[in-house]
Amino acid sequence: MADAYFPQRGNEGYLVSHYELSLVYRLASNRLEGGAVLTATAAGPEPLREFTLDLSSALRVDRVSIDGVRARHSQRTDKLRVVATQPVEAGARFEVDIRYSGAPKMMPSRFGGLGWEQLTDGVLVASQPIGAPSWFPCDDRPDRKATYRIAVTTASAYHVVANGELEGQTRGGSTTTWTYRQDAPMATYLACVQIGRYKVVDLPGPVPQRLVVPPRFAQRATTAFAKQPHMIAAFESFYGPYPFDSYTAVVVDDELEIPVEAMAMSTFGVNHLAAVWENERLIAHELAHQWFGNSLTITEWRDIWLHEGFAAYSEWLWSEVSGQRSADEHARRWHRRLAKLPQNVVIADPGAADMFDDRIYKRGALTLHALRLTVGDVAFLRILREWTSAHRHGGVRTEDFIALVKSEARHPAMAEPDTFFERWLRSTRLPPLPTG
Repeated sequence: MADAYFPQRGNEGYLVSHYELSLVYRLASNRLEGGAVLTATAAGPEPLREFTLDLSSALRVDRVSIDGVRARHSQRTDKLRVVATQPVEAGARFEVDIRYSGAPKMMPSRFGGLGWEQLTDGVLVASQPIGAPSWFPCDDRPDRKATYRIAVTTASAYHVVANGELEGQTRGGSTTTWTYRQDAPMATYLACVQIGRYKVVDLPGPVPQRLVVPPRFAQRATTAFAKQPHMIAAFESFYGPYPFDSYTAVVVDDELEIPVEAMAMSTFGVNHLAAVWENERLIAHELAHQWFGNSLTITEWRDIWLHEGFAAYSEWLWSEVSGQRSADEHARRWHRRLAKLPQNVVIADPGAADMFDDRIYKRGALTLHALRLTVGDVAFLRILREWTSAHRHGGVRTEDFIALVKSEARHPAMAEPDTFFERWLRSTRLPPLPTG
């Protein structure tokens, strides 16, 4: 069933388990030549005779084949329709090979352009929530996770970053092919490519961490991200092991309104390098998304508070453990601010127009702080670690979190967890914070 917030996205009849993407990109002309091999399973119960994929109309499909046999295809309104020459039996595994090309454009949305974006001298991909079809054919829903292998060929003067681990670089003439492998299942909106004139700086710590930054900003970036290894250690103590093999922070040679997280990486603008709390909290916020959003990914967009509320609360936890303001100070300051704003948003189902409203972030964080004050630190940390462990690399819903709290929060003050969550997540009125 399509997501209620974006019913035009997502498709039925199959499940993709792996994307093999081979891209050739010419920066000067903004020309993308793509090959996408999708490994999928026919979902049944009937044989799969035709199906659709999400793909920008700016990209023209030249050829489609299924298990090596050419298939008919057509494109309309950001959908690619494929008709199989021979139906795929229900439950059977099959491969779809799609060859396409064009000048990629960002996907329009109420949040602005999303997906593949030309920078002053490079490329940035920020797809949340529906920008992935701007650069590859996919089943664009948050509950449809798959593994990826992404190969990008571009001019050798440029550095390419994509999700996962770098398998290798192959130089041929004036171009270089960069190949990355992401073995952990990933939602389409988290798939990412960054292209620019970058230098790589390694950060210390048991989790491999890289800064990918324009060379002239390398020292500033090293200073700005100096606390990140300590953030990882702190978050591991709260949430359990970091969920991926490494973490990459890309600093693009442009100013960005906000940073953007992708799986095992985040992207910042040069304006985020000043050593001030506002930028420090953003580094913590994007890092926390590796647990909440990238490992644990919502199955429906209405539950976005499970990403943003947890990441916002992580800012306050980092502030607390690093000797700055306590989480309680942050919570009470923000409670006073939210109390002055319109009380007209339901956090657990805000609607597509308000899903990125700052009230979702901060009231989501307040919900977690209220839970902490209600059940105590020991039970609260037990809930957090069980939450990240039980759903590692999976899909989550608000109902799943409530069920976990019911099973773990054996505390007299939490005798009625349904009432607690009804007030904090399903009522527009902001409840008072517990006294603690």
